[in-house]
Amino acid sequence: MSAFHKLIARVRTALESPVESARPHQAAADTASPHAAAARRAELASAFAREFGAVRGEFLGIHAPEKIPAKAVELARTLKARVIAVGAGVTLDFDPVRHALESARLTVVPMDTKKSEDAPPLRDRIAQADLSVVEADAAIASTGTFAVVGTPASPASLTLTPAANLIIFRADRLHADLATAIAALGPEPFVKNRVAMITGPSRTADIEKMIVLGVHGPRRLFAIAAWPGQ
Repeated sequence: MSAFHKLIARVRTALESPVESARPHQAAADTASPHAAAARRAELASAFAREFGAVRGEFLGIHAPEKIPAKAVELARTLKARVIAVGAGVTLDFDPVRHALESARLTVVPMDTKKSEDAPPLRDRIAQADLSVVEADAAIASTGTFAVVGTPASPASLTLTPAANLIIFRADRLHADLATAIAALGPEPFVKNRVAMITGPSRTADIEKMIVLGVHGPRRLFAIAAWPGQ
């Protein structure tokens, strides 16, 4: 057994999640019929929304991919965001999101790492953004967590420096628990990239043991589940 699979086994053994009891039936449900698979996916989405809200995340619902650009514009206007950094999609096409934001006369930070000598580095341009839009590689229902793999086209600073994050995930990439998510991702992202596990907005209790949001990262975290064919 490889070290990676030993890690999965240890994580799986340690986990006690509210949706754990349903996991033995997942494979049967997913293969029984499309309706059963959709029902299982909806069950996990409901669990995710509950846990995400418990850590002060703001769930914006389940939407078809073609509806997401309008939702991104709506959120930007609600937050009065003027500069938005949009990463590259993992499985979704984010070009319509960029075009919708630009059509709304908002400034979109390009993820092009090539720059002229007088242009600031990409990380500095991202730091000036009011909102970032990122696709998660996976989501975890039992804790309301995202797994986001950092890449040059979607760098880790997207989820660290803007004041607010909108993280989009495909409903079929939502897993019951951490061990299942790690197994689905496989070892390659952990070996070649930085993988961030994000649970709620940034918080600390270092000052007078009072929870303070936004000290080390975004103050607000929003989520949309993309359900193709919705």
